[in-house]
Amino acid sequence: MTVKIVVVDDQEMVRSGFVALLSTQPDIEVVGTAADGSEALQVVRRTHPDVVLMDVRMPVMDGIEALRQLSENPATAQTKVVMLTTFDADEYVHESLRLGASGFLLKDASPDELASAIRVVHAGEALLSPSVTRQVIAQFARAPRKRKQDPRLKQLTEREREVLENIARGSSNSEIAAELFLAEQTVKTHVSRILGKLGLRDRAQAVVFAYESGLVAPHV
Repeated sequence: MTVKIVVVDDQEMVRSGFVALLSTQPDIEVVGTAADGSEALQVVRRTHPDVVLMDVRMPVMDGIEALRQLSENPATAQTKVVMLTTFDADEYVHESLRLGASGFLLKDASPDELASAIRVVHAGEALLSPSVTRQVIAQFARAPRKRKQDPRLKQLTEREREVLENIARGSSNSEIAAELFLAEQTVKTHVSRILGKLGLRDRAQAVVFAYESGLVAPHV
């Protein structure tokens, strides 16, 4: 299966570099590029990519607003977006994840890291480094408030809640399997069911949901 990609960045050299790197991958096809968020919306609607690599900071319309509009439009809501940044402490991390970003990628990622990231996100996983996960938790910890439990939590079994708690702490499937004494395939099944029951697209949204729903309390 070929993964269709759109690359969005206001620097032509960056766009060209990503296109050149990705063009060497037999299972990845760049179907469009854009220089700002407004242009990205048009390209995405026209090409229907699987994954968008979106720069955070751009003129005309930045990546956050473009992500917001893609997420709110039913025709593009399922398109997975990876935010591109020059460092892993971007202040827009939390807002991007709340709006539905599937993860973050540093612009200086190696060719192998770039291709692997696209495949991971396309497969439904979250591209969240430990540092990014810590930032999300810290955001909730800095702004404590009483949260009523989301009624959707009642749809989850006790085991599914345990798996979701571990996802929220940034654990991988193999780590969750070891923690809960389960087979890794069983964990994958639980994750799939959790996302389906809660109407979430991927693990990145699951992390945010776990904290906003009151299931997990931040400890930093």
